[in-house]
Amino acid sequence: MHPIHKLTAWLETHWAVPAYAGWVILGLTTFFLLAAANTLAGWLYVLGGLGLGLLLVSAVLPIQSLQGVQVERLPLLPVSVGESLNLGLKLSNSTKAVKSLLQVQDQPPSSLGAATSHSIAHIPAQATYTWTYTVKPQQRGVYRWQKVQLRSAAPLGLFWCRRSRPVQTKAIVYPQILPLQQCPLLDHSGHDQDRQRQVHQMGPHNNTEGVTRSMRPYRWGDPLRLIHWRTSARHNELRTRELEMFAGGQTLVIALDSSNAWHPDHFEQAVIAAASLYAYGQKHQDQVQLWTAQIGLQTGRQAILETLAQVQAAEVTVAPLPLHSVVWLTAEPGSVSALPPGSCWLLWPKLTSPKHHQDALPTQGQGLVIQSDQPLQAQLQSLMMSGQRS
Repeated sequence: MHPIHKLTAWLETHWAVPAYAGWVILGLTTFFLLAAANTLAGWLYVLGGLGLGLLLVSAVLPIQSLQGVQVERLPLLPVSVGESLNLGLKLSNSTKAVKSLLQVQDQPPSSLGAATSHSIAHIPAQATYTWTYTVKPQQRGVYRWQKVQLRSAAPLGLFWCRRSRPVQTKAIVYPQILPLQQCPLLDHSGHDQDRQRQVHQMGPHNNTEGVTRSMRPYRWGDPLRLIHWRTSARHNELRTRELEMFAGGQTLVIALDSSNAWHPDHFEQAVIAAASLYAYGQKHQDQVQLWTAQIGLQTGRQAILETLAQVQAAEVTVAPLPLHSVVWLTAEPGSVSALPPGSCWLLWPKLTSPKHHQDALPTQGQGLVIQSDQPLQAQLQSLMMSGQRS
């Protein structure tokens, strides 16, 4: 920044700085005073004195106009990438005088949106004024900023005064959640050991349908694998099996391999996939958990989505991987071999030669190789899966 700009910015934030008209009057006043000193003409002294008085009053009034104005932040609701984030400020005039010709400027982080300013004609005495605006974040994250700028040149417009108000805030932008209609990777693979354990716990009674507890009419969103076709044909409507649930047997764990290095675009796709699988699994499972290398297991929608909003690649591994089957999202093919039995995986291959890519594909478990140049939603809903069950 140019030294002159630094000086004017310092003057504006600590005292007041002349506007264009103020600089003109300041120049004329200086001219009158120099001419009066040279000619000793009294009328020139009068003009110079009037100019100095006008400038002094014009510099003090904007400072006073900002006093007594308090700023509060309206509550912020979390949104996903691409959705509208509504930001709002409430300005309160605690004095008995009307506050007029104010300019308020909010300065969110540049990755969230550009700095936005708004002009306020007046705020009545003992009243409030609410200003809201909207941004569309294009990048997930947890954004924090501390200050709001108030600026005024009232009432004469000869001097600008700017003051900061400490207003701490936090905006949470979740990753994009893809509306999956089906996910064969979750519907048909993994968790076989859990199902076998359930059958063993149930014993020989009521075992003609595996772990079926009862039949009920089909509901929108139920997995097709739970439809009992013979019963549906007998009743002339779709009937779905209700399975007996056991503690720990129906927990879906989505594990994001955040300890390894990723290609930035691949990691963002993996975060979107984790959020989408969580949303899909939440509709069909009693409990869905998220695992990341630094935080470990997270339960609950808000905690999981906030973790996905701020997770980064190459984190320090602190939490151990769960011992039961997981859905593993990784960019390292070698990490698949260390997964618990019954796990499935999503792999983002590194940008290498095709031959090396084929050699590096894991053969354990069942999974899906993600092609970064193809739509992610279509691949997650695809029936094309790689690997064999271990």
